[in-house]
Amino acid sequence: MLGELPGVVALGEVVHLWQRDLRDGERCGCGEAFLACDFWHAVGEIAFGGWDHVDVDRVLRLQAAVERTRFVPRLARHRLARHHRDQVTEYAEYYSRVYAAAARVTGATVVVDSSKHSALAYCLRWARDVDLRVVHLVRDARGVAYSWTKRVTRPEADGAAEMTRYSPGRSAWLWNAHNAAFALLRRRGVPVTRMRYEQVVADPVGAVRQLGGFAGLDLATTELDFLGADHVAVGAGHSAAGNPMRFAVGRVPLRADDAWRSAFVPRQRRLVGAICAPLLLSYGYRLRAGAAFSSRSGTLCGDTPADTPANSLINSEGGRR
Repeated sequence: MLGELPGVVALGEVVHLWQRDLRDGERCGCGEAFLACDFWHAVGEIAFGGWDHVDVDRVLRLQAAVERTRFVPRLARHRLARHHRDQVTEYAEYYSRVYAAAARVTGATVVVDSSKHSALAYCLRWARDVDLRVVHLVRDARGVAYSWTKRVTRPEADGAAEMTRYSPGRSAWLWNAHNAAFALLRRRGVPVTRMRYEQVVADPVGAVRQLGGFAGLDLATTELDFLGADHVAVGAGHSAAGNPMRFAVGRVPLRADDAWRSAFVPRQRRLVGAICAPLLLSYGYRLRAGAAFSSRSGTLCGDTPADTPANSLINSEGGRR
């Protein structure tokens, strides 16, 4: 939705670009193989002088060394040990080069990376040339956990590859960890705005206008012709990785997915609710499965950002769509 705004380019989940696209040769959101896509070819040339100049093994080693959820407490420190700081800034530079190149290729002033990894946002916090602004999109933990139990085919990969699946218990702990991490990120001075999935679906136009303003865009006189109360019209994009819905083109319906209320195994639903109860309540969700979320918890916005070129907007959703 944000990628349809003027001045915005959406790159998908860039965190997976190194393995899935450069190493495994998966498909771009436009349908072409990543290395055959004209857009990504141009980005690679500007960012690195060509993708063949990227040491993928080095990037993946850095990713394993610094970009893990369990490393968030270390990354959240006000100062990093010199060796660790050098690794983090080197890793973040790969992303900042991609963002800057994508902005140059498209003329965009805002780049959207929907990677969702809290640890990546903490790494980018140390990038000197990235104006980082984080969208913290929250969904009810029980809906998230139910979604992660589904079998979902990954059409961009050859063969019968499927998206990762998690047990309800593991989903619940990850939901807690990532959501808590983004709350701490805001306390570290990074602009963070929080929205609930249900709010976005209920008022997509209002949500997109608010997030556009958060990203530094002036949408006061912009007609959002691609967006309606119950649908979004999307064009072909160049997402590096992400949910299979990134291949959808044309009119896509927008509706609240609450199948978990009746389809999720009751004991598993109660387990997730118990593990996530404190944060669920703080976000305005009811613990009774049949109850709708409360309206008392509105959108929480971070500091108002200044208008600067090539902003990086990270979408951090607490679960799978």
